Amino acid sequence: MKLQSVELRVPDVEGTARFFEQVWGLSRAGNGAAVRLRGTAGLPYIIELERGAPALRSISFCGTRAEIGAEREVTGPEGERYRFVLEAPVAPLAAQRDRPIQLSHVVLNSKDADAAERFAIEELGFRLSDRTRHMSFVRCNRVHHCIAYARGGFASLNHIAFEMADIDGVMRGIGRMRDAGFPPVWGPGRHGPGNNVFGYFVGPHGGVVEYTAEVEEVGDDYKVGGPEDWKWPPGRTDQWGVSNRDNERIGKAEQAFRWA
Repeated sequence: MKLQSVELRVPDVEGTARFFEQVWGLSRAGNGAAVRLRGTAGLPYIIELERGAPALRSISFCGTRAEIGAEREVTGPEGERYRFVLEAPVAPLAAQRDRPIQLSHVVLNSKDADAAERFAIEELGFRLSDRTRHMSFVRCNRVHHCIAYARGGFASLNHIAFEMADIDGVMRGIGRMRDAGFPPVWGPGRHGPGNNVFGYFVGPHGGVVEYTAEVEEVGDDYKVGGPEDWKWPPGRTDQWGVSNRDNERIGKAEQAFRWA
């Protein structure tokens, strides 16, 4: 099973689609009642845009019949909607180092992250990888996390992370975004849990998006970390400590997309 897509409502579907296609690096995968965009991997789409007030409609996972059972939609304790669909592979696109491959993970703000974590493990069958003071990280395969739940005090979309080929791809993406007038609100840097490199931005649709690469893969013997395992020196928010985090812009953007 793997994370496939995020379905959003945005006021300006065409403008948001142009950003994801022309600046962020995705490709159109179809127009209709909603616009779909894909990465270079063999997935039919990874972002779906529907017209409406800003909202998060659903998060979709795909897999074989053996992995997901019947196709279904599951509602979490705070109105989260998780869709499980049969994988429908399409031909991959030519790989480009600075273009997103697929989604890496989605982070959700939660009123009760502990309850969200329990639901993901007990009802969705995910596994806990790490727990920090601020987040719980769960996985659906060997990738360290597909979902993380942030202790935000409200239920919303925290950010969507897009997988790049490597650290050079992340840096090239950061450069392209700078050239287009979108300086990073955090990064470049390297996280603790997951050990991935990152660059965060606020897109013109008002939400936070991330380029990331090198997310750790773990096995069944992975030791779950706790808050005491993930502490930074004063003034530092990641392993490198070379960039500042724009908490004001990020905080506002993290509240833009509530559950539909």
